[in-house]
Amino acid sequence: MAEPISDEANGVGVASSLTPYTPRYIDIGINLADPIFRGRYHGKSKHPDDLKAVVGRAVEVGCTKLIVTGSSFKSTRDALKLAREFPGTVFATAGIHPCSSSIFSPSHHKHHDESQSEGEEEEHTPACDPDPSKPIPDGEGVDHARSATIIADLARLIAEARAAPASGPGPSPAPPALVAFGEFGLDYDRLHYCSREVQQHSFAAQLALAATLRPALPLFLHSRAAHADFVRLLRDAFGPRLERLERGGVVHSFTGTVAEMRELTEDLGLYIGVNGCSFKTAENCDVVRQIDLSRLMLETDGPWCEVRPSHEGWKYLVQFEAKAKAAAAAAAAASPAQAQGEAEAEKQSQQQGKKKNQKKEPEVPERYKVVKKEKWEEGAMVKGRNEPCTIERIAKIVAEIKGVSLEEVCEAAWANTVKVFGIDP
Repeated sequence: MAEPISDEANGVGVASSLTPYTPRYIDIGINLADPIFRGRYHGKSKHPDDLKAVVGRAVEVGCTKLIVTGSSFKSTRDALKLAREFPGTVFATAGIHPCSSSIFSPSHHKHHDESQSEGEEEEHTPACDPDPSKPIPDGEGVDHARSATIIADLARLIAEARAAPASGPGPSPAPPALVAFGEFGLDYDRLHYCSREVQQHSFAAQLALAATLRPALPLFLHSRAAHADFVRLLRDAFGPRLERLERGGVVHSFTGTVAEMRELTEDLGLYIGVNGCSFKTAENCDVVRQIDLSRLMLETDGPWCEVRPSHEGWKYLVQFEAKAKAAAAAAAAASPAQAQGEAEAEKQSQQQGKKKNQKKEPEVPERYKVVKKEKWEEGAMVKGRNEPCTIERIAKIVAEIKGVSLEEVCEAAWANTVKVFGIDP
């Protein structure tokens, strides 16, 4: 079980206040292998492949490390390919998501190497929103012969990924592509993909495999509306306080309660990953407020889980941007030349504002132009397709909710992530 990181180790308050802080981020959960980042939606090409531009925008905002989620055999292989394509920037996880765990059931007809879940939308990774439609009941059982094959194949895939020679530009070898076991866990909000009993079998079988790996891998975990069973199975595999979990782990895309968060962090020593889904309600935001910085990680979970104006967290983003704008104006006013320039700009803005149909300045500025996929253009983001560059919004919301600086949030999350996943900064 990993020990908490001190404020000094997190870099909190270390940088000089005289030097403007440049944020840095690691997106611990981005579904970059989803075909939507290649311009494909529901099996149809809607615009050119712009994956390199997506990665480029992330790096421009300071998100220089991206951990791509492996949630099935196919997505894991795709994530590992991306890690080789972008060495030192993109990393991968390997595991079977609870929504992809129907491969363990007797009624699953496709080979596990070529499918995720028979109930899953073709090609795409599972969206974060719950869906109570047509839950699959327990009672079908598990295909144990198939299960043994799946786990053996997963062990082989992990071993091959870890044994592959690192490659990258320059004389220094690239860091290892595979940095975590997962995404795996339980999701009782999406039982239309897979029943409880099959999910529990999938989780327990993968935990057993994770416990045998040497060297150990940290865990990239998923828990949705299943806390009691989730914790029980973790303790069965690694001890009452996860004392046998050598590298620790993170429960990503967290939307649970304060009590659940505290059990995961204080009793079990796990970390918590937050994204747009972690800010939907006032209760969600209160949970974020109480996460200790020494247990925090940041993510986007793109192409899903964007922060929306309808979310409770949006108001905190608006507040952050308003304060940043006011601070910039105050700094400009301190310089006579800058103050004159600001006054002239304000005068021009007022004159333009009188024009008919003048657009109102948005509460939250867009760093990049956003267009619909049907009107795609080079250099623009696609509306509704969450990208890793939006991780700066996650950090700003966390900072505003907790009443701390952006620097404190970024440096704590960076240090926690580097420590757990072993990513060389």
